[in-house]
Amino acid sequence: MQQHDSGRLRVAVIGAGIVGVSAALRLVADGHDVTLIDRAGPGEATSHGNGGVLASCAVVPVTVPGLPAKAPRMLMDPDSPLFLRWSYLPRLLPWLAKYLSHCTAGETERIARALLPIVGDSLAEHRDLAGGTQAERWVAPSDYLYVYRDRAAFEADAFGWRLRREAGFTWDEIEGAALGAYDPLLGEANRFAVRLADHGVIRDPGRYVKDLAETFQARGGTLLRGALQGFLIENGRLTGLATDGGPLACDRAVLATGVWSGPLARELGISVPLESERGYHLELEAPSALPRAPVMFASAKFVATPLEGRIRLAGVVEFGGLAAGPGQAPFELLERQVRRAMPALRWGSARQWMGHRPAPADSIPVIGPSPACGDILMAFGHHHIGLTGGPRTGRLVADMIAGREPKLDPAPYSPARFAV
Repeated sequence: MQQHDSGRLRVAVIGAGIVGVSAALRLVADGHDVTLIDRAGPGEATSHGNGGVLASCAVVPVTVPGLPAKAPRMLMDPDSPLFLRWSYLPRLLPWLAKYLSHCTAGETERIARALLPIVGDSLAEHRDLAGGTQAERWVAPSDYLYVYRDRAAFEADAFGWRLRREAGFTWDEIEGAALGAYDPLLGEANRFAVRLADHGVIRDPGRYVKDLAETFQARGGTLLRGALQGFLIENGRLTGLATDGGPLACDRAVLATGVWSGPLARELGISVPLESERGYHLELEAPSALPRAPVMFASAKFVATPLEGRIRLAGVVEFGGLAAGPGQAPFELLERQVRRAMPALRWGSARQWMGHRPAPADSIPVIGPSPACGDILMAFGHHHIGLTGGPRTGRLVADMIAGREPKLDPAPYSPARFAV
């Protein structure tokens, strides 16, 4: 192992989204010589376009019991948040079979238990990460509302709410006129809501990650624009990276390239069933009012988040791979849904975005050392919880590299579960 001095390592972090930047900041704080490399720059991909909510309660995966029976009907419903590029289906099927195999009560409970340590104290983790830096201006505490048509619709979601209760979450119920009093934007179609306190919002996710990356540089880290081409390994030890700008010497590396991590991970001894769960957002500029707090409209499966002077509508699940461009139907759906949910809302222009959530078939992030080379750590596959779980993941990675005992059990996230 090559080291500059006692304990100081040369660490390369590949991927400058929230996970990679969080890890890079923690590693610099530990005194390492850290290089952060990304082909597009910090906060340009999924970390730019997410819903902006620090959704600590988001421990219930998409793969709940009953999903396989509902999915075909959802694909035929123009108001459903599920889309499929049918030409992609043959490529999707092997992953989809594994994904749907987790739609049992026992598996959903297991996944929820695994996700909780990564997301459960997200607001505190983000405040700690950004505290005292220019990035902290974007972190705001907030409630988080799940809005339903009525109490019966909420009770139909009893399984998921039981899992959240078992995870330690508590909430208030707001019904009827009281919901309109809480937030006048919520129209008559919304008669029941669950209000969870102690959540948070990142008021501009892309700028937040950029500000964190600037802090990383100010603290001695190096930022490079470039693409990883492979790992340089000699006698089982990492010596560097092959990049499009030439070799980069390092003693440790962190692979945090989201959905693009799959092919690189295969070089390192694991075959992760990983798909792009394509997500869309519509950003409403100059709105007539902002929601009081982020609102998840439970039946439509989209969130309306108050950002800096605008509202971001994020949601939709589309399967269609990495190559195809965005479709218009998901944007049109988001606009229809917000007009129904918030009929009094007016806005100026609307900006469209589509990106790629990294979805492992078991909905649990891949965090830990590669089976093929322990000098390389994985940190990807965060599905819907990347922003929420980024700081805790970065802390876990830094603990692993330092040889510290982490505050959570790393076993559920181990890449070895996908070893070949």
